[in-house]
Amino acid sequence: MTEIIDDLTRERYDAAGFGRPVGLGKRPGLLIIDVQYRTTGTEPRPFDEAIQEFTTSCGDVAWDAVGNIERLLKLFRGKGWPVLYPYVAPKKAFDAGALGAKVPGIMDIPDKGYEFHPAIAPLEGEILLPKRHPSAFFGTPLLSYLVQAGVDSLVVTGCSTSGCVRGSAVDAFSYNYKVAVPNDAVYDRSPLVHEVNLFDMGQKYADVLTTSELVDALEGVPAP
Repeated sequence: MTEIIDDLTRERYDAAGFGRPVGLGKRPGLLIIDVQYRTTGTEPRPFDEAIQEFTTSCGDVAWDAVGNIERLLKLFRGKGWPVLYPYVAPKKAFDAGALGAKVPGIMDIPDKGYEFHPAIAPLEGEILLPKRHPSAFFGTPLLSYLVQAGVDSLVVTGCSTSGCVRGSAVDAFSYNYKVAVPNDAVYDRSPLVHEVNLFDMGQKYADVLTTSELVDALEGVPAP
């Protein structure tokens, strides 16, 4: 893929001291955000075909990301670390709010669209967090669960890179959590928007790296 972030932009951020790595904590938690059929589709399809099934689908890039999320999920389950699922609950007319006005297509998603992708579906004991807004923190008990579980850092995966992933990463950073975003375990409907938001998050709010790099780092963190 063509390099989207130009050298001048990279040089300016580096000169200003942005983008330094923060690393992981001793007790990470995994957020799997909105990995539902409404964002992945029920099978891999190119974007233009995928939106015929669900208008909010991101196409086949979602399925590529799901495979990497599955790798992280297996690691977290094996280590006994917390796994949490912030997800959009079915929208009703009374709670459409500003999001329903801005993105009216989200109001007409069939029930099937709200099912979790089977490759990463939650198990008993993993925490479900229905949300009404982009950030997994806003209007949910996420912070309370993280405190109870002793989580000191978060790996943020899912959809979309520019929306709920970014909003959750910024809020987690604001609460002084160490944040990691695997760039191939998040997805969006535009490669440009995906890459620009990853770059910006990596400069200001999170360590952005590949799933393989993150798995290597996480394997070095002792299990409880």
